[in-house]
Amino acid sequence: MTMRILYLSQYFPPEAGATQTRAYEMARTWVSLGHRVTMLAEIPNHPAGVIPPAYRGKLVERADLDGIDVIRVWVKTTPAKTYRNRMLFYLSYMITATLAGLLLARGRYDLIYATSPPLFVGGAALALSRLRRIPLIFEVRDLWPESAVALGQITSRRAVASATRLEEACYQTARLIVVVTEGIRHRLIQRGIPAGRLALVPNGANVELFQFRPEGRRRIRVELGLEDAFVAVYAGIHGVAQGLETVVEAARLLQDRKDIHFLLVGDGPRKAAIARLAAELRLPNLTLLPEQPREAIPHYLSAADVALVPLQNVELFRGARPSKMFDAWACERPLLLSINGEARRVMEEAKGGVFVPPEDPGAMASALLALRDAPEEFARMGTSGRACTVAHYSRRALAAQLMDRLESIL
Repeated sequence: MTMRILYLSQYFPPEAGATQTRAYEMARTWVSLGHRVTMLAEIPNHPAGVIPPAYRGKLVERADLDGIDVIRVWVKTTPAKTYRNRMLFYLSYMITATLAGLLLARGRYDLIYATSPPLFVGGAALALSRLRRIPLIFEVRDLWPESAVALGQITSRRAVASATRLEEACYQTARLIVVVTEGIRHRLIQRGIPAGRLALVPNGANVELFQFRPEGRRRIRVELGLEDAFVAVYAGIHGVAQGLETVVEAARLLQDRKDIHFLLVGDGPRKAAIARLAAELRLPNLTLLPEQPREAIPHYLSAADVALVPLQNVELFRGARPSKMFDAWACERPLLLSINGEARRVMEEAKGGVFVPPEDPGAMASALLALRDAPEEFARMGTSGRACTVAHYSRRALAAQLMDRLESIL
């Protein structure tokens, strides 16, 4: 059965990030299986909020990316990430994506696949599903607005109530709800969603792209003057949820240890604040690098001796399972994980790293010292992580399994 799929993901390559990667890998796999995918995404700008010169002044751009028909639409974006600006950003995508889905994505589609957050992607998907009478599949990567409330990003009761109504409408309309963690699955069951309408498709890694790269390790460590250092790398979004201030404080505690170095790679709404804090502390053992192309990330992970995977100490994150866990494992890097709950359970079952309590820089510093003195142990952790990822968290295999489920219900 060959299907035509209208896929809504606000974020998409060339933007970098977990959302973009999941959507791209999913769509690319479906195309390789013989299906036709049209992607409705924004004009690239995330997370910096700055549109690259090649896309400026465009209301719409249509292009082919590895067989995916990509329609990029205008959004109201700005580097200033205030609440008002974020709402305008999300709402503008909802409006322009809906119009593009009606006017540009012509012909018959067998299903709409929408991924959230941003939750307003669901608003566009609902409109298109109802107006064009196309079955909706709704993917939930994070419970929104619950997570935004937990992080203090939304405080207005009216806004929370409106967002919750939209969320519930997406759940009620969707033929299938795809979730990325057991925590999200259990929470939705508690809220009355039948288990039979839920499908768990966890995050994973492109195990062909993400492999240990010895040449990249040598090159990067030489370029940064870290040939003999024990290097802890964080590669990803610098946002509120990650709490990277804890990493900076751990670096401060270890600033006299010239054999241990921290490397933060990426961009995001908290990047400027992290950079200011690092500059104030004048830490010789902390290096900040800008966002890198996805193809370069395996080289930076390979340059690490341990990969940092932190989140803030928020109850909701006990159900998180970040994709950067699996990217690091695919590169045979052990984890220093600061997330309690589901991510910790997965890591400990895989024997792929060490847990430290979230937002505890002292524990992070102590764990790094212990790992520094146990090279054979953390090498075994990296090998175990790679084996677990190949066996259970290959993005291609997960996308193919989901397609089997979709074909069976449509």
